[in-house]
Amino acid sequence: MLRPFLVPLCLLGSAVAASLPPQADQELAREIFKQLIEIRSGYTTGATTPVAEAVAARLRVGGFTEADIFVGGPIPTKYNLVARYRGTGAKRPVLLLAHSDVVEARREDWSMDPFQFIEKDGYFYGRGTSDDKAQAAVWVANLLRYKREGLKPDRDIIVALTADEEGGGPYDGVRWLLRNKRELIDAEFCLNEGGRGDMTSSGVKVANDVQLSEKYVVNFRLEVRNKGGHSSIPVADNAIYHLAGALERLSKFAFPIRTNDVTRAYFEQLANIENTGIKPELAKVAAGNKAAMERVAADSPVWNSMLRTTCVATQLEAGHAKNALPQLATANVNCRVLPDETVDSVQTTLEKVIADNQVNVTIPEEVVHGPASPVNRELMKTIARVTDSMWPGVPVLPIMVTGATDGLYLREVGIPTYGVQGFFIERGDFRAHGRDERMPVASFYEGQTFLYELVKALVTDGR
Repeated sequence: MLRPFLVPLCLLGSAVAASLPPQADQELAREIFKQLIEIRSGYTTGATTPVAEAVAARLRVGGFTEADIFVGGPIPTKYNLVARYRGTGAKRPVLLLAHSDVVEARREDWSMDPFQFIEKDGYFYGRGTSDDKAQAAVWVANLLRYKREGLKPDRDIIVALTADEEGGGPYDGVRWLLRNKRELIDAEFCLNEGGRGDMTSSGVKVANDVQLSEKYVVNFRLEVRNKGGHSSIPVADNAIYHLAGALERLSKFAFPIRTNDVTRAYFEQLANIENTGIKPELAKVAAGNKAAMERVAADSPVWNSMLRTTCVATQLEAGHAKNALPQLATANVNCRVLPDETVDSVQTTLEKVIADNQVNVTIPEEVVHGPASPVNRELMKTIARVTDSMWPGVPVLPIMVTGATDGLYLREVGIPTYGVQGFFIERGDFRAHGRDERMPVASFYEGQTFLYELVKALVTDGR
């Protein structure tokens, strides 16, 4: 079983001097953050190449040579940026990853322009502020700071800002780099999105979560074909009705609930620090009590998703004319699958739940299923040490994220990947992919310091 990664204060050595970076470095990070947010890099209507080129220009001004900067990708609009800060080579490189694309955002859906960087009421607003341009901006700002300060690392520091993490497919930057330029990003391990600080609405920091594993994604296509006919002569055998019935049955179904090594450790440690009435329930979840799991799942959509595979309808299409019976009705069902469950088992379950032989269930795209990252105890101790030096008493919790990241592809080829950010977000206010996405201003700058100190410790052994 995984155990808490907590380091006593007496073992810390020198503490981080302050929770915020020097003023000039704050301004640099904010400037980069603003620039990245205002580049429209939506994965279907935008382009990531302007992000790569803008960052490359900054790095050149900051003293990086052309030999240490790569800008390229599968097509002209889908370029990636890879930069290398060279160390002594005593150890293998560390890869610092962030994606430069964002989920689409429409002006009419937001209360403000999603591609304008706005600071308001203690928050930075804009598409990508939490997913994932804050980390991208911090990686770049910190890399420039290391260069300016003359840091002498014992391993290369590689920063990669990649395309199409949100859209995936043939233009996914990490997959393209692994297939075509693996030497640019090959590393002992990678630090990525997926972990974040857990903070109450009153600003109390509860835990600094570190992602060790993640669910994987399977999109199923539900398809009903029918001979159709004239709408003036309706029949019960209607493609839309078959599909609607299948989705209605799916909406009432829940996959079996259970924990795994990572989620069990998460709930065990969360129970140790929780000071509300739910504390006993969390302890029961960690002990394997199924009734307690169902209760906490009903209380929290996030915990529900951590405790079971989930499938949800996300897109619909049907019919070819207003005055004709539909000949085709389709739906996309997006499943987030627990790491140790198989695709075949999920498909078999869906077909049983749908229980209609008129509904054909297929998988239209490739499925990639990577393993969990091994527990790197030295890394986790370093994360705990830096966390406690900045936020005394805040523990580090291992988590399984319910979404998906490009860490999946890195783990698949043997590059362990750990989600760690140090950006504390209020519980219930995680707006990635949604309306009015935002990042607390203080959390951004504290995360900048946290990641600066963490990477510095990982490449210098505390020198």
